[in-house]
Amino acid sequence: MSLSRRFLPSTSALRALEALDRLGSATAAASELDLTQSAVSRQLQSLEEQLGVPMFVRQGRRLVLTPEASDYAGVVRGALQKITQAALKLTMNPAGGGLNLAILPTFGMRWLVPRLGDFAQNHPDVTLNLSTRLKPFNFSEDPFDAAIHFGGPDWPGTQSLRLRAETVVAVCAPEVLESRVLHYASDLRALPLLHIETRPDAWEEWFAKHGVDTGHITGTIYDQFTTITQAALHGLGVALLPDYLAEQDLAAGRLVTAWGGPTPSDGAYHLVWPIEKSHDAALLKFREWLLGQTEEDDLLPR
Repeated sequence: MSLSRRFLPSTSALRALEALDRLGSATAAASELDLTQSAVSRQLQSLEEQLGVPMFVRQGRRLVLTPEASDYAGVVRGALQKITQAALKLTMNPAGGGLNLAILPTFGMRWLVPRLGDFAQNHPDVTLNLSTRLKPFNFSEDPFDAAIHFGGPDWPGTQSLRLRAETVVAVCAPEVLESRVLHYASDLRALPLLHIETRPDAWEEWFAKHGVDTGHITGTIYDQFTTITQAALHGLGVALLPDYLAEQDLAAGRLVTAWGGPTPSDGAYHLVWPIEKSHDAALLKFREWLLGQTEEDDLLPR
């Protein structure tokens, strides 16, 4: 066996290794790969023999990867994801004009999707595939070329384009304030405060901007703005919502301002992409188009 072939195992063996590392057992790996357990064991044994180093340890009836083999499996996982992503692009758009984009849920529903007709008209050669993600992820392990992200430009291994800032307002259902008079921002501490999972420090930042040193603030946690808005509408407490998301409910009287007015958030919306994708043709077209869509008075929802 030549040196190059020794270090280039079969895809089936690498898939078995990745599945064992991720799922923790050969039985689970066999089930996911639609193989027998003995077939998976043979692939793993063949891989170990081909590379010539110990990769597995028996713990009772379980087969466990060595720490070094687990590190190798992580690299393999990223490589398999990239192969899958490249194959998807090739089959969906043979010209190579595909872009896999992770978006924030409300951003996709309220801002991006209604504008995509314009992008499609101007760039018919680019196939845009959308999936929602609420939190940063590892681009080497997830099949995305770019993502819409709220926060700072601090995603490791990436470059970013700042889209715009955001302003929030403290809101609640009218009945929450029926028997209370709030004179200061600090008075909100006596009310149940609703938190959003993706911005755990939002209330601390809001209070700090109003001169209140609160320390850690407890309260119920919601995964995205659609759910926290419903909680506020049903009188469960006070929520910090982007002003454009609260605008209609405030105008209709379903929500009221609990205290103060629009307050700038510390974070901003960004388009983020891995450094190695910087010169991707489809991404460059999308970035250029997006710049033309994000005027200062645009309201980018999450």
